[in-house]
Amino acid sequence: MKKRDALWFLMTVSIMTAQQRPKLVVGIVIDQMKMEYLYRFQNDFSESGFKRLMNEGYTFHNMHYNYMPTYTAPGHASIYTGTTPAIHGIVSNEWFHRTLKKEVYCTDDESVTTLVPGTEKEGKMSPKNLQSTTITDELKLATNFKGKVIGLSIKDRGAILPAGHFADWAFWYTKTGEFISSSFYGNQLPGWVDEFNKEKQYLSYLNSGWSLLKPIEAYNESLPDANNYEGKLYKKPAVFPYDLKEMYNGNDAGVLRVTPFGNDVLANLAKRAIEKEGLGKDDITDFLAVSFSSTDYIGHTFGPRSIEIQDTYLRLDLTIADFLNYLDKTVGKGNYLVFMTADHACAENSTHLKDHKYEVDNINYKDVAKDLTAFSEQTFGVNLLLKYDSYNVHLDKEAIKAKGLHLGEVKQRFKDFLYTKDYVKRVYTEEEILTSGQNDMLLKFIFKGYDPTQNGDLYFVYKPGFVEYSATGATHGSPYAYDTNVPLIFYGWHIKKGESHQKKVITQIAPTLAQKLKVTLPNGTDSEVLEEVLGK
Repeated sequence: MKKRDALWFLMTVSIMTAQQRPKLVVGIVIDQMKMEYLYRFQNDFSESGFKRLMNEGYTFHNMHYNYMPTYTAPGHASIYTGTTPAIHGIVSNEWFHRTLKKEVYCTDDESVTTLVPGTEKEGKMSPKNLQSTTITDELKLATNFKGKVIGLSIKDRGAILPAGHFADWAFWYTKTGEFISSSFYGNQLPGWVDEFNKEKQYLSYLNSGWSLLKPIEAYNESLPDANNYEGKLYKKPAVFPYDLKEMYNGNDAGVLRVTPFGNDVLANLAKRAIEKEGLGKDDITDFLAVSFSSTDYIGHTFGPRSIEIQDTYLRLDLTIADFLNYLDKTVGKGNYLVFMTADHACAENSTHLKDHKYEVDNINYKDVAKDLTAFSEQTFGVNLLLKYDSYNVHLDKEAIKAKGLHLGEVKQRFKDFLYTKDYVKRVYTEEEILTSGQNDMLLKFIFKGYDPTQNGDLYFVYKPGFVEYSATGATHGSPYAYDTNVPLIFYGWHIKKGESHQKKVITQIAPTLAQKLKVTLPNGTDSEVLEEVLGK
């Protein structure tokens, strides 16, 4: 081989090797984002944020969650593991654990300590309850732990679960206004995080207050300001402008969470992480997992038809536009891969629907537990309810045995009672769930979200439109499309422009990334992929 040909061969091999993976993968999860927001608010978006992703990337319009409950922690875990709670073990945000017989929070870890004094309760966190590997874990293994993985969020669970077991760092926000981490990741915070915390960026946002980004006439896709379906913000009426400084003085820096500016501060931290950690600076792929949580806090408080949620998304659009421009300048166009999705969507406010003659309602979970207890005492002469928790009915097996009752008969009596409630659609026993047939859509959702060592003896599903929440704001958790349909957009490295309206499921994201990055599949994944984005 001639010297020139040999040189050309080596250069070609080098280029091909360098192109096997992007320099940086950025996973963006937007907490409580409905796919419908990208349609409803589209006319008011800039050309450089959500529209850039949709116009230049590949959009999956019909992406869904395939289990229940559709909550934040299982959502983030399912995106990154490629499997459902039945396998990865994160069955809710917090839940009554039937084996341990106590409440469990998804990222609690008493064996670790916080790295920031004064945040002990908020800092004792790790991914130890996550039972399967994540795509971020597999990237660490594939690069012999040379590729960096960092998770960032306002919520601890939004940072920790995506970052996985082998992450370099996960950082989350606290009521002190600082981003913290735990001893699971290191002995002390990196210097750049300390510097970021000392800047107290939250103060400038809170001191400025929250006014509308655009003239109020632009918000004609939402209900009027101060409508009856909105909750109060720190006991203040739901009407613009908001005096955030007053709220902060009466509370703490946690106020930032329930404003659009929590997203801005998080994006600033993400840019600082890229700069200070040198993410995307070499040919060893790094991964930055960013979860925007303020959308969820605002959605819960004000609901999906509020001006507050629309203003939040218009501002987030600008934040994402700025972040994409930053990636262009620091990592380089074509060198980074972005995917953007959500951990769940949300239901409409049931009072709003009821006022328009749809016979639905909001249910207080305390009333559910009270009714179950009263039924048990009236029927069996004793309370056999150990705990009601997020659709799960836990029975007191010791009390059942002591009364000489048959467990199967007790379950059937409770099941029959629940069917007398006008809000109940289906009730299933543990036995029915674990031997589920494929013809019952609701049962399939429960099966994929059910862990027999953690969940209840019975599990029930509300009828469509009924929610377990207050009369104002909104919530999520059901197997219905209003909670399961979320956006998914791939953008950047080796992604062609396009769109799909075929139904896809959230557990396809992680194995798709594994195939695209040429790394091992996460160990619990269903392994179904999105072929539309696997080509170059």
